[in-house]
Amino acid sequence: MLLEKRRLNYDTLEAVPFAGALGAEIQGVDLSKPITKQIFIDIKQAWLDHQVICFRDQDITPEQQISFAKKIGSIHQHPFMVPMKDHPEILEVIKLENDAQNFGNLWHTDQSFMPNPAKATMLYAKEVPPYGGDTQWSNMYLAYEALSPGMKDLIADLKVENTGNKNKTRGGQAKKDRYKGHSSLKPKDPPKGLKTTNFHPLVRTHPETGRKSLYISSHTQGIKDFAFEEALPLISFLRKHIQKPEFTARFRWGEGSLALWDNRCVMHYAMNDYHGFRRIMHRITIKGDRPR
Repeated sequence: MLLEKRRLNYDTLEAVPFAGALGAEIQGVDLSKPITKQIFIDIKQAWLDHQVICFRDQDITPEQQISFAKKIGSIHQHPFMVPMKDHPEILEVIKLENDAQNFGNLWHTDQSFMPNPAKATMLYAKEVPPYGGDTQWSNMYLAYEALSPGMKDLIADLKVENTGNKNKTRGGQAKKDRYKGHSSLKPKDPPKGLKTTNFHPLVRTHPETGRKSLYISSHTQGIKDFAFEEALPLISFLRKHIQKPEFTARFRWGEGSLALWDNRCVMHYAMNDYHGFRRIMHRITIKGDRPR
């Protein structure tokens, strides 16, 4: 696998990679101050270049986070989770000291079960444990490019079935049951008529970079025109494949850290290794288009 040389310097900021596969810390930007047109151009290009960008030591209000997110696109609300009361654009992701389950503890890409999945996720750390609670990401460009020619041919035109609830590959457990007993995460029923099971290409082309990537997730439960028993070995293989360390990056959060990642070419995983400590994050997802 050949890693490409990544851009580090932009007109208004610097990007410092924190892993070989993807991910960079952005230096020289204070998100509490007005974001000029050129600063935003550079932020967006760094995001496309590195797939995940992180800003440390930011002190921003919910309103400022929402304003920054809206520069990237329209805000998407989670169909299965209750948002913040005063800021419905934000999903407050809280794990308290005695909660056993955290949110996002599976390799996935956000909202892949929607007709138009989220193109970006923005996560801001309000309170973090003294250790643990890292987030991992995996570069789906690299995961696709590392496949054999035969596997690429096999999956080229396949469409996968992604569902937001009662996934058959995880025993059909309902989302409400998954978070039962969690003191802070509040599942809800999606709006009536909203379709939360959809088919998308297993290999998608990024609408801005033109690169091909794998598009598979913990939400994936089948392949179009395949029996479940036929699809499961391929889904399982690809889920395992994308977890290879050489595709991944891991970020140690600090209070005031903000991460922005590209769901169109990245999977992520929230570590659940900080029992006895509290972690509070403010999450915003941004609407995307239909994968192609």
